[in-house]
This record gives sequence, C-alpha cells and structure tokens, in this order.
Amino acid sequence: MPKKIREIKQIVSQAGFVLQKKRGKGSHTYWIHPLLPAMPLIIPGKDGDDAPKYLENQIEKALEILNQHRDNSDGNT
Repeated sequence: MPKKIREIKQIVSQAGFVLQKKRGKGSHTYWIHPLLPAMPLIIPGKDGDDAPKYLENQIEKALEILNQHRDNSDGNT
C-alpha cells in the first residue's frame, strides 16, 4: 500500500527538512535540509493523494544520504 503525501511530508519534516513557503507551484511543495542544501525535495500532490513509487524511492535515498552525512560529521568531531 503506497504512503500518502501527508505521511511523506511528516517523514521529511521529522528528518529535519524544512518547508520553503511560496516555493512550490500548485500542489508541489519544496523542502530543503540545512545539511543538504544542494539536494532539495519537491513533493507533488495533495495530502490525501497516494505517493508515487518514484517519490518514495527518492525520499529513501535522500534519508540514506542524510544519515551517511551525519555519520561522517559525527566521526570528524
């Protein structure tokens, strides 16, 4: 069963991504993370819509990169 867009937004918000107000067109929302400014996430759709599989994969990949970045940062301090 695919996740809903509201679930995807909750996941990225809890991971530290910040919604950039007035940066999405239509139902698209634009999210950035302070540690990954070059990797914005654009989430299309309304909260009740099913998330497309490519979006779920994109979010998983972004969270993996974020975790790797955090692990590398912790090791360097």
